[in-house]
Amino acid sequence: MSEDKEPETNPWMKSLLIWVGILVALALFVSMFDRPTQGAGKTIAYSEFLAKVDEGSVKQVDISENSVSGTMSNGEQFRTLSPNDPQLTDRLYKNNVRFTAKPAESPSFWLLLLYQALPFILILGIAFFVIRQMQKNSGSGAMGFGKSRAKMLTEKHGRVTFDDVAGIDEAREELQEIVEFLKDPSKFARLGGKIPKGALLVGSPGTGKTLLARAIAGEANVPFFTISGSDFVEMFVGVGASRVRDMFEQAKKNAPCIVFIDEIDAVGRSRGAGLGNQNDEREQTLNQLLVEMDGFEANEGIIIIAATNRPDVLDPALLRPGRFDRQVVVPRPDIEGRIKILQVHMKKVPLAPDVDSRVIARGTPGFSGADLANLVNEAALLAARRGKRLVAMSEFEAAKDKVLMGAERKSMVMTEDEKRMTAYHEAGHAIVALHEPASDPIHKATIIPRGRALGMVMRLPERDSYSYHRDKMYANLSVAMGGRVAEEVIFGYDKVSSGASGDIQSATSLARDMVTRWGMSDAVGPVQHSDDDQSYLGYSMGSRNSMSNQTAQLIDSEIKRIVEGGLDRAREILTEHIEELHKLAIALLEYETLSGDEIKRMLAGEDIGRDIPGSTGPALVKPGGSSIPKTRRPGGWGDPRPQGA
Repeated sequence: MSEDKEPETNPWMKSLLIWVGILVALALFVSMFDRPTQGAGKTIAYSEFLAKVDEGSVKQVDISENSVSGTMSNGEQFRTLSPNDPQLTDRLYKNNVRFTAKPAESPSFWLLLLYQALPFILILGIAFFVIRQMQKNSGSGAMGFGKSRAKMLTEKHGRVTFDDVAGIDEAREELQEIVEFLKDPSKFARLGGKIPKGALLVGSPGTGKTLLARAIAGEANVPFFTISGSDFVEMFVGVGASRVRDMFEQAKKNAPCIVFIDEIDAVGRSRGAGLGNQNDEREQTLNQLLVEMDGFEANEGIIIIAATNRPDVLDPALLRPGRFDRQVVVPRPDIEGRIKILQVHMKKVPLAPDVDSRVIARGTPGFSGADLANLVNEAALLAARRGKRLVAMSEFEAAKDKVLMGAERKSMVMTEDEKRMTAYHEAGHAIVALHEPASDPIHKATIIPRGRALGMVMRLPERDSYSYHRDKMYANLSVAMGGRVAEEVIFGYDKVSSGASGDIQSATSLARDMVTRWGMSDAVGPVQHSDDDQSYLGYSMGSRNSMSNQTAQLIDSEIKRIVEGGLDRAREILTEHIEELHKLAIALLEYETLSGDEIKRMLAGEDIGRDIPGSTGPALVKPGGSSIPKTRRPGGWGDPRPQGA
């Protein structure tokens, strides 16, 4: 945090002036100790000078302490260094050379003083420059160890207003009041109202908490100091508290102003929660922050805005009225919010006429503002790699697939058997999803390896959902088990692959939540047996230890019953629609990727604009031939082949 408001000079010009000063000082220093020898003319050897004297070629000579200069008979000037030769004057007199003697020049008192003082002046100048730089870089050097590291955000870093914030209208309206107070405090003071001293922004990562804080500063046009919560925490006790005091001192000098503390949970965690392993430095820093926000000394005109995605771990004293009066929830945007966010980011991208922001928003449920910004950026990069001048809808679809499913693994080589297995696996998911009324619509089915998956069926909801119903949960369980059932029905019990591991994991997790959290098991009842904060392998350590063995066994049996119910439902659907399974698997092997609309039209016998191959074939319909073994699963299903397969 800068302590003064001096206009900032150009760093390049400042460095240039410093180096010019250093070079001038060095040149002056060298010139004082390397003065040229008195006299002008050609320098000759002393022996040559004596020979010229004996020849009579020397006309006039000036003799100094250790040098001789003069003029030849032809007018040429010369100079030479003279040893202490006592016979020189006799030789000059003998050869009729006119000579004069000059006293040795001694430097003046001021010059001698400069000789002695210059090294000390240089040392003091360098020390002054270093100390000044340490003080300016508050907290970055030894001289500013206890200084605040908050930085003032100015317009040169990019001014942000509420026009740049979209999709979180409710949070923006709550913070608009702070802006109005900073612009016109008397409007609220007339009715005895007081502006909140602090606002805590709570939301998932990437939802726009920091952007909101910058927008407040941009709209109010007041000084805006930003710092991270981790900047207060040091290994030395007392340093963080010193930085908090210094931060508020600087904020008072610039009031009214906004101080933004990002990731405040780094310093604001509940005190005493370590059970003997407390961090004294962090707790002292938090204590100082509490006092500065609402202590005996009022900090008028200083508004504290903090951001965190873990409000549950913050100290209660930090959340009480008078410190953080408001908790502003910054949620993930709904479909209308995503449309607005996409339109904000698309302003910087040249778009093709076929781009529809609503279609993109519908296909990105749960995306935060940062996710949508990344999506637009990925689409622009993809269009640039393809050499296009406009970003089309195809680039946005490819970017969405990359963000949701991962990049294509083009270097991965799969055998024909693995491709066939993957095609039937994904076709099983798709067929079950189509015949489950509560399932979300299919957006795309692909057998192209992406990320850690060999293939994928993507389903997208028609609208945003904020709660799940029992029928949709059962539908999701059936869809999750559809791939494994398709492998077992088509290839036989012994040929079931490990490709369903992710499906089993998600189905088990969903069933466990239904039993232990949402009370959707009649046998267990509406009782919670899960603790999200200390979960281990799906169970809360504390809850698991506190429940009886009978309850734990009952929960395990209910989870297994619910998952196997989805398995049975998936087998029932695939047995009834086995021809659709074959037809879709063959189409996936041929074209690798099909959209949801193409799948529906193909199964309905309509033309989809592609030449779909037939739905029969000896290698695809009966991969295991006529000797497909019967299942050996306990309580099995009998012959896994459907009728007519």
